[in-house]
Amino acid sequence: MTRSDQLLVALATLLATAATGGDARPSKIAVVGAGIGGSAVAHFLQQHFGPRVQIDVYEKGTVGGRLATISVNRQHYESGAASFHSLSLHMQDFVKLLGLRQRREVVGRSAIFGGEPFVGEYTDWYLLILNLFRLWWHYGISFLRLQMWVEEVMEKFMRIYKYQAHGYAFSGVEELLYSLGESAFVNMTQRSVAESLLQVGVTQRFIDDVVSAVLRASYGQSAVMPAFAGAMSLAGAQGSLWAVEGGNKLVCSGLLKLTKANVIHATVTSVTLHNTEGKPLYQVEYESEVGSGSDFYDIVVIATPLHLDNSSSNFTFKGFTPPIDDIQGSFQPTVISLVHGYLNSSYFGFPDPKLFPFANILTTDFPSFFCTLDNICPVNISASFRRKQPQEAAVWRVQSPGPLLRTQLKTLFRSYYSVQTAEWQAHPLYGSHTTLPKFALHDQLFYLNALEWAASSVEVMAVAAKNVALLAYNRWYQDLDKIDQKDLMHKVKTEL
Repeated sequence: MTRSDQLLVALATLLATAATGGDARPSKIAVVGAGIGGSAVAHFLQQHFGPRVQIDVYEKGTVGGRLATISVNRQHYESGAASFHSLSLHMQDFVKLLGLRQRREVVGRSAIFGGEPFVGEYTDWYLLILNLFRLWWHYGISFLRLQMWVEEVMEKFMRIYKYQAHGYAFSGVEELLYSLGESAFVNMTQRSVAESLLQVGVTQRFIDDVVSAVLRASYGQSAVMPAFAGAMSLAGAQGSLWAVEGGNKLVCSGLLKLTKANVIHATVTSVTLHNTEGKPLYQVEYESEVGSGSDFYDIVVIATPLHLDNSSSNFTFKGFTPPIDDIQGSFQPTVISLVHGYLNSSYFGFPDPKLFPFANILTTDFPSFFCTLDNICPVNISASFRRKQPQEAAVWRVQSPGPLLRTQLKTLFRSYYSVQTAEWQAHPLYGSHTTLPKFALHDQLFYLNALEWAASSVEVMAVAAKNVALLAYNRWYQDLDKIDQKDLMHKVKTEL
């Protein structure tokens, strides 16, 4: 069938659908990307439009995106996002819906290393579990002020779940943030973490020693990054963490299977607009191992990063007036190295490895060649599992801004059996993009990953997926009262 024939068939389908009445569902939806954002939005779109809508999900790589595992010594370990916060409500819902289980936590002590004796040590991740007397001696009440600041931000952010439960959606990132925290949240995307924390009385020393280490662990960036993304990162370090038994990527494959989405392993090269009877129709062109192809859709969701330095998402938009602008900005490269070997505890001030007490090491701006070092557990943990002792060979996860050199590996490890790596364009390089992008690129063309430019995490992508599904649904049925509404807290209360 030629492309002109395909277009005629698509037009006939669209006209037949339109003839059935104003409440007709879309017939076909395309999602580009099968990471957590793409998998979640496919689920939410089917949830709203019903099971009769065909959903095609295009993925050039592996389902799961930045949720992935690496096999080491016949065990699988997380090489992407390793854990979720206890307040990740969408992720918790997905796990329950899919019949998955949360992986039990194997507690280990953590510390911050800055090239000299450890800055501080932790029983878990967060600051309040430190020795409070030492913390008070070093930093005064900075840790309390930090916690109050983070809790205030999170309390307002959690409003999004109530808004989404009532069907409200937002066409842009700025509109979404304003609905949650008004101008204060929008301003937090333009000012730094350090500036915001200094304003509430957190000391510079505490920011340098502790806050910067947490931000390096989550984003690979410093306290000059925007305050909103920083607050979300610090919140993730505060609560209890969990992961999915068998691997976090099971959420993505499970949602696509539940949705009965048609996964097409191909690279999308362009999206072209065709107008028919006042309704847009989008042609998605792609390249696969068997050749090139295209199809037509009522709704298209881009669930992969769009920015100038990301050649993997380098597809074009055709036929749009005005043209769709490129997303200006860069992403932070991150390398995850899984090293099976013996830790060089002497580098951290412990000549006897049996005395090394830590399973997780965060770093300040020194040493610069790695951000975190973790003695990790496999994705499947038996009841009898125990963490390897420091003098034993273990699997260590090293997060670094670039590939580790042999000399750097020798610095961290006395010896090792294997090194396996995964390179990610993990998070936006905050500060490289000056304006907050829109979710809505056209009438029924959406950019899910726009929310990453405010904050980046698995749960944030799930929130963006729900927003885009609601936005598409409300636009399709012209329910404009559910889009970009202000004073939603009052509206939601009156709807109860």
